[in-house]
Amino acid sequence: MHLFSLFVEYGAWSWAIVGLVLLGLELTAPGGVFLWLGIAAIVTAAVRFVLPLDWPRQIGVFGLLGLVSVLFWLRVVRERGGEATDRPLLNNRAEQHVGEELLLSEPIIAGMGRVPVGDTIWRVAGPDLPAGSKVRVVGYDGAVLKVVEAGS
Repeated sequence: MHLFSLFVEYGAWSWAIVGLVLLGLELTAPGGVFLWLGIAAIVTAAVRFVLPLDWPRQIGVFGLLGLVSVLFWLRVVRERGGEATDRPLLNNRAEQHVGEELLLSEPIIAGMGRVPVGDTIWRVAGPDLPAGSKVRVVGYDGAVLKVVEAGS
């Protein structure tokens, strides 16, 4: 109860401190929620500096601002993450190679072989073929390219 009375006694400064603590928590546990709650607490402090609000109204202002700011974050900011990009395959290296024709550096034996792609050697799965055969990438399974024999 002593902490509660200390919080009430310092009024707006308490909200400012809570806001800074929440912003600090956002640095250690990122995700976005603590950021918006911290902003709501700092705005509550600003309102409390201007208006002499009693304790329940301060909680109401913080609750309303916190709810509105988190809903804003969920609705507006997070939805922008699904924007189209000019490089949709950037982080999916295997899918980038689907459709390419490559030369086997090692034979495919028992369904597995290797093929150089740029400066990387990829494992491939497909029908048994000798080294030097031309193959076409038709899919992938994790870091293994699925290939078929390419026509000459």
